Amino acid sequence: MLTRRRFTTGALAIAATVALARGSIGSAPSRTLGPAPAPRDGRTVAVDLIAAERLLALGGIGGKPLPMWTFDDGTWPMTIRLGLGDRLTATLANRLPREGETTSIHWHGIRLPNDQDGVPYLVQAPVAPGAIHRYDFVPPDTGTFFFHTHCNSVEQLGRGLMGVLIVDGDTTEPYDADTVLVLRDWHVDAAAGAFTPFMTPRGAGRAGTYGSLRTVNGAADPEIPLPASGDCRLRLINTDTTRIMLIGVEGAPAVIVAIDGVAIAPVPLSSWLLGPAMRVDLVVRSPPEKGVARLVDRANGQRVELARFTGAGRAQRRSRFAPAPLRAGRIPEPDLASATRIEFTFHASETGALRAVAENAAGGPLGALCTSARTFWGINERPWPERGHSRLPPPLAVLERGRSYVFRLKNRSEFSHPIHIHGHTFKLLRSTKHKRPVHFTDTVLLLPGEEADAAFVADNPGDWMLHCHVIEHQETGMMGYLRVA
Repeated sequence: MLTRRRFTTGALAIAATVALARGSIGSAPSRTLGPAPAPRDGRTVAVDLIAAERLLALGGIGGKPLPMWTFDDGTWPMTIRLGLGDRLTATLANRLPREGETTSIHWHGIRLPNDQDGVPYLVQAPVAPGAIHRYDFVPPDTGTFFFHTHCNSVEQLGRGLMGVLIVDGDTTEPYDADTVLVLRDWHVDAAAGAFTPFMTPRGAGRAGTYGSLRTVNGAADPEIPLPASGDCRLRLINTDTTRIMLIGVEGAPAVIVAIDGVAIAPVPLSSWLLGPAMRVDLVVRSPPEKGVARLVDRANGQRVELARFTGAGRAQRRSRFAPAPLRAGRIPEPDLASATRIEFTFHASETGALRAVAENAAGGPLGALCTSARTFWGINERPWPERGHSRLPPPLAVLERGRSYVFRLKNRSEFSHPIHIHGHTFKLLRSTKHKRPVHFTDTVLLLPGEEADAAFVADNPGDWMLHCHVIEHQETGMMGYLRVA
């Protein structure tokens, strides 16, 4: 039951998280961005993505293998690296074990052609078991990205069906290490070596259903060796379906150099709110030989150790910590003076609001049979999929190709929502809740009651999803699409 005491406790935890987030960046950086990189005459990188069940062991559950769903037989998660200008041809083969378990791949954060975006029914047919589908595109931007299913996402992503995509070419000077850190929870019963429910009605109508095992690169609190006293790039990717983290580094100085794959001038890190599907690139001065630094999550008034960085070998640098910046991004700059302004409100649907009232009155969560539909959320009073993903609603808005827009994003709910746009990249201009630098991003985290202004140029034609990346919120109504014509 959401008692007054529990609500107050939750509100205080959110307030504490926001207070920390307001101090998440330091003073103005001393080094400016390098010039934007130019694409090279690239090669073609061909990969096979075989979606299948594989028994893999995660660190933290005693070595018991789990029936994970992955894209290859190697170490989870698989990683694809390209150079700017390279073409990716990815052949997806659906060999998932369940009858009728369709799938697809969304290339998160990539400004690609609409027919390559991977959203079933909106831009492509879902890939049936036994079928194949080829994706073929040239990423236009450098940075840290990932890819994941867009069918039955709460379970398929929950079982591990995702990978990392890195597009190189954004450095001005080489770093001493370049390390990918994939953060996530797993819904597992450690004793049984089995998955627990990925989604619950109670979680879907609230903040989401949290997992019980927290990992970095599939291991619980791993030790990650780094060259001693080096400037090391850490690419953090929150691939969780639910959890919002307040990231910090203890025992080593750190700066933020990129957000959602797009460079910013280096900014000192104290803490950073990282919602589902969001990425942040850090540069840390690693500990001296045998020294230890820690990656931590301080969300909700708690401190959780996620990983340990240990210094290995001879010292790489003896100078003061002033890490090299990245090269500027290639995102088109919106024209704010002529931009069209549109409001989008993210809220509980009528069903979701009634459910919350009923749970409070009943003294506990309602059973699945107590509601007629699992539609708890909406955008601008419209939920989708109200009658299934395949029944497309009208677009939330029709945008003129080449025109600049400023979206006023309003969270009118008691829970946080990381709002993701497909095929484009926002410029976050302002927020009413916590301090963030003006930056480009594809996922804007909206705290309860927050409003934010995000601008972009609608230069990529097609139908593009706009949705919450708390996957249970997406699956129960908080998604729609924009049409750029």
